[in-house]
Amino acid sequence: MKHERIELKDYFGFLGEDGRNPYIDIYMPYNMVEMNRQDIKRPCMIVCPGGGYGMCSERESEPIALHLLPEGFNVIVLNYSVAPHRFPSQLIEVAATVELVYAKAQEWNCNTQQIAIMGFSAGGHLAAHYSTMFDCKEVREVFPESKCVNASVLCYPVISADFHKTHQGSFFNLLGHAPDKEQEEYFSCEKHVSPATPPAFIWHTAEDGCVPVANSIIYAKALTDNKVPVELHIYPFGGHGLGTSDKHTCDNVDEIIEYNNIWLDSLKRWLRLIFK
Repeated sequence: MKHERIELKDYFGFLGEDGRNPYIDIYMPYNMVEMNRQDIKRPCMIVCPGGGYGMCSERESEPIALHLLPEGFNVIVLNYSVAPHRFPSQLIEVAATVELVYAKAQEWNCNTQQIAIMGFSAGGHLAAHYSTMFDCKEVREVFPESKCVNASVLCYPVISADFHKTHQGSFFNLLGHAPDKEQEEYFSCEKHVSPATPPAFIWHTAEDGCVPVANSIIYAKALTDNKVPVELHIYPFGGHGLGTSDKHTCDNVDEIIEYNNIWLDSLKRWLRLIFK
């Protein structure tokens, strides 16, 4: 396996302005020449950790990459800008990461027709926001040919900016204040789903006391209303931020935590189906 850390400002200088320093950690399996696999192009997963737009969680970074590497994925963990850096920094940094995947496709053995994005909690909002608004005016001002991804994986995601459904801290960090009515519409990902939105795998717990499970349900409904393939798992118990739902990302692992760990197996099967 090859691991490399790249500061995005080394390729896109403007991403280093205002004290920002977004970077990506790349995890790539070696293509074995001995087995004549040197020319294989691999699917890519861009991972956006959670953290309420105030941090990027380590628990939702490398542990996730290590699960996807055996599935043949190149994994790119994006440590995006967080508060006090506001929108649209984070969305532009996702776009920059996708641009870099395309630019490095030959060197990194990337299949640019099989790029997925995965997000946890507020990172789930970022992933869904990019999936539905990759071509919004804020991104297109910087990347006029910004590109969509081919699939999304949303783990207990923040989706809606609606005061009654949202995780308010995430939007305060993202915007610097609570969203007004117009911003509620603009930053609610379910409002921007279309038939062109990529397929999604979503999981959540019903008793999540931080990000209401309604977020996942309304996004899944928006996808089905637009005839976009979606797989939704709602597990009955367990709190927020479970990551891999095992001892690697959770303290005091019990039967409930272990039960939710099945999401990883379900995801791996789904990815094989989507990227067959």
